[in-house]
Amino acid sequence: MRYRFRYLLAALAAFLGLAALLGTALGATGRPVAAPAGPNAACTLTVPANPLSAKGLATPYLLSATDPRQGPCHEADTAQSAFVQATVIDPATGALSVYDPLVVDRGSRPAAPPVRPRLPAHAVVGIWFGFNADTLTLRGTGGSLRAGHCVNGLGRSLFTQFAYCDAPAFFRAADAAERSGRLVVPPLGTGSDGRACLSTRDFGLVDQDQSDNVTTDYLATADGRTAQRTAADRAALPGASSLLNGSDNLLLVGFVDPALGCTPYTAPDLADPGQRVTSLGLDELQAARFQAAPVALVPVNDPMVQVDGRTSRAKTDLYRAGVDMPALSRSDRGDPLAYCTSLATIGAQRINDDQRFLAGAVSPDDGTDLFDFLTARLTASLANLHCPPGLPAPQIGVPAMSPSAAPSSFSSAGASRYAARVESPPTG
Repeated sequence: MRYRFRYLLAALAAFLGLAALLGTALGATGRPVAAPAGPNAACTLTVPANPLSAKGLATPYLLSATDPRQGPCHEADTAQSAFVQATVIDPATGALSVYDPLVVDRGSRPAAPPVRPRLPAHAVVGIWFGFNADTLTLRGTGGSLRAGHCVNGLGRSLFTQFAYCDAPAFFRAADAAERSGRLVVPPLGTGSDGRACLSTRDFGLVDQDQSDNVTTDYLATADGRTAQRTAADRAALPGASSLLNGSDNLLLVGFVDPALGCTPYTAPDLADPGQRVTSLGLDELQAARFQAAPVALVPVNDPMVQVDGRTSRAKTDLYRAGVDMPALSRSDRGDPLAYCTSLATIGAQRINDDQRFLAGAVSPDDGTDLFDFLTARLTASLANLHCPPGLPAPQIGVPAMSPSAAPSSFSSAGASRYAARVESPPTG
């Protein structure tokens, strides 16, 4: 989600004991220049060589500032954290698995070495990226972007918080496995409200930039180093904090599903034997298979698929390809009015219908329950999508945040509650 609560990000940074850059910095001329007012919102992630291989997956990605004059980028600063998530399919059996490659600061070492995954023969690997600030740029190592078929946007027009590597190939392999019967994607199920559980393509869940960011969860130590969130690393790093990526996907699997009595789609974690985890890839496979009409698909007024504020069919199609959505066509033009209308009516109605389950339920925002959080998020999304006037007003509760507020954010308390709920205590 591109738009963030700056005050929450500052609070999160303080929670981790990380201070914003203060004082002055030296500019290109050698003269002191004023330090940035807040954390640098544009960071670069260096993709290791052969990113689709077991060695590449286990090699840490390196975070650095895109423009160092704007201040440093630190993975343990939750206002700047970047995230990587891979979903793997074995074409021979249809078996799925998940692996979360680690991100560290350039020039630093992991708090614990990443686990090298054991990939099946001829595995097809899709990789997705998320970012808690504004714009994440991928940088290659020895041709890694080309080797990984990585897509950061359309030319110089980046998706901002989102990117992927070889995602279309992963979805093609999964679709083939489904057609042959080797892969059976579980249905969404029925919630406590008696209705189908939500997916990442349900207007009751989506926002202005749906299907972006990931469900990866890292550990961060007090000295700013990071590690994968495995049972072994949690035991070895007591007191380490959780790093989460604010996303539609995490909102669904970590907050909405539990509130409605629904079960997320999970697969084995290749870094943590015996554990099952969620992923963006799994969410999109399930949504593509089972979301009933009307289906929310990325529209051309999604800020992430626009070029300099203008609609772009080419960029929209690139984004959609990375999340298993069909390209724009005569029957699906990514119509902004249709999307806005469905969000304001169908989406608002679902939230309103589920108020008795959502009110009082934990949300990503400390001090706000899930009903108020979703209400405010929907209102903000309608504003950020520049939906035309005259739409039916959403008939839901009064937002606890202004329409310009961020559609999603994760407070430290919300992150801690989520982490405590989804993990079992580490064993010796």
